[in-house]
Amino acid sequence: MNDREARLDRCEEVLGYRFRDRALLQLCLTHSSTARTRLESNERLEFLGDAVLGMFICERLFHQLPEAPEGELTRIKSALVSRTTCAELSEELGLPDLLFVGKGLVTREPLPTSVAAGVFESIVAGLYLDGGMEAAGRFLERLTAPELEKVLAPDDSRNFKSQLQQLAQKTDGATPVYHVLDEQGPDHSKCFQVAAVIGPRSYPAAWGASKKEAEQRAAQNALRELVGEAADEPH
Repeated sequence: MNDREARLDRCEEVLGYRFRDRALLQLCLTHSSTARTRLESNERLEFLGDAVLGMFICERLFHQLPEAPEGELTRIKSALVSRTTCAELSEELGLPDLLFVGKGLVTREPLPTSVAAGVFESIVAGLYLDGGMEAAGRFLERLTAPELEKVLAPDDSRNFKSQLQQLAQKTDGATPVYHVLDEQGPDHSKCFQVAAVIGPRSYPAAWGASKKEAEQRAAQNALRELVGEAADEPH
């Protein structure tokens, strides 16, 4: 058995799925660095796989969070389908080791996050094209279930600090910190103004009747700004 067939067999074993079209599976595992043209690499499959993954996550969130507004659904989805998350799932499966790459990437250890994420997305597309949404859905259900359970936990659905931390760590590799900018009122009835800060960037501040409440509102403002929504006006 040659190396190509061995990789394809190993990939099917990892996925728990046997492809009817083995040429499609090979295309899923072909990076542009080793393809004659970009059209003979997995780049177009990455594009489709990203959409399939997004659709799967959106449908799950839509049905399982019936009272969540659009902005909250968008924030949760962003964390679940980020390039960092895709790369982590790809590494978990060992997909980067099965990827056909050019000499320039063979010597790099580990492969860039974008490459690891890309092969995961292309595999999702391959499963979708070869076996329909049923095959892709079974695969994604198995892999994303733990992350979905975390964000769908009832106690976490309104915990903006937790959501912001998950998003910041996945997208920036940073942990948010909260700065008290101002406080007003007598000791027995103080109000606090707090801003969330991620790395060098500070987000719109918010007031609260306690530091904890102000931090939650500040985290909500940061989440809204990250997805392009207007933050609550300070008051």
